[in-house]
Amino acid sequence: MRERFFGALTLIGMLTFASFGQESSKVMPSKYDPARDAQKDIRDAVATASRTGKRVLLDVGGEWCVWCHRMDSFIEQNPELVKLLEKHYIVVKVNFDPKNRNEAVLSRYPQIQGYPHLFVLDKNGALLHSQDTSQLEAGKSYDLGRFVSFLEKWAPKP
Repeated sequence: MRERFFGALTLIGMLTFASFGQESSKVMPSKYDPARDAQKDIRDAVATASRTGKRVLLDVGGEWCVWCHRMDSFIEQNPELVKLLEKHYIVVKVNFDPKNRNEAVLSRYPQIQGYPHLFVLDKNGALLHSQDTSQLEAGKSYDLGRFVSFLEKWAPKP
């Protein structure tokens, strides 16, 4: 059973975050950072999504979360997921831990039962979907077919 801790979100950061202050050569930001301003990161992502027609994918979790790290590794190891994320989403990692629960930001979204958790926002920042990632799991990892289906279902329509 995956870790359940507090009620926060875990956003998958699959794009380079230089424009959001999180430099990374990988598709996924490397960590959940309690010092980041989640509200600004989301605002910046929505501005980029508005210009590009992409969706915003919020990956809520924390460095304490084993399943958050498993999800990051799973995505990085599956080029199909990386391509879908790069093509259709601006990804933002939102930290949730005892030092920074990001309550002001996360209070705008449905309650989270476990981590990581994903929220899909439209190009204007409106919530489209709240995804319990346990539904994407398979054993001690994730199911590629279910993950692809989730990303394709919520990708913007041409």
